[in-house]
Amino acid sequence: MTKQEILSKVDHTLLKADARKEDILKICNEALENNTASVCINPCFIEYAVSILGDKIPVCTVIGFPLGAMTTASKIFEAKDAIEKGAKEVDMVINIGKAKEGDFTYIEDEIRQIKQAVGDNILKVIIETCLLTDEEKIALCHAVVNAGADYIKTSTGFSNSGATFSDIELFAKHTNGSCKIKAAGGIRTKADMEKFIELGADRLGTSSAIKILNSEKVNRSY
Repeated sequence: MTKQEILSKVDHTLLKADARKEDILKICNEALENNTASVCINPCFIEYAVSILGDKIPVCTVIGFPLGAMTTASKIFEAKDAIEKGAKEVDMVINIGKAKEGDFTYIEDEIRQIKQAVGDNILKVIIETCLLTDEEKIALCHAVVNAGADYIKTSTGFSNSGATFSDIELFAKHTNGSCKIKAAGGIRTKADMEKFIELGADRLGTSSAIKILNSEKVNRSY
């Protein structure tokens, strides 16, 4: 794949707690220069990023992040607020404790309500695969599809590990094309990016894709 083909699938990401406006300006300019799929930032920077990017690159943000343990009502508020401020894409974290309890009805209902809150804008659902069994991942594939979300996403990048090839294969098999797939975390080489896309990922969440594709050494990708 060409560099641009890969970058067109990258959510250029900066979710660090100590990010400053100058950092947001930098990644927005990088996104404009490299035509990435979006810029993914914390909610407090949405309006600033929109002022830089305009309609050229969508702004993506995160809600219920990174633990997912907030109430459904608080996540809905976050989602509505993000859209009002100009975000076009929202990446939400499920309630992982509910998944471990087997309460997939709760999770499906929460996703459905948040999708209603974002409307025609894109909703990606982070299930934090590193904390789940394969059986739980499969059940969550069904919940994400049934709730009408646009994407299922592997990871926050803040837990034990990130995306794996086997997780993307599992997602592709059990969503059966009914929603798209985002791989995030642990993406360190061009070969990784190409493999994730080959296996079915339509988006890649990484802070380092531009450096990687310019052959610069990186130690962390998210």
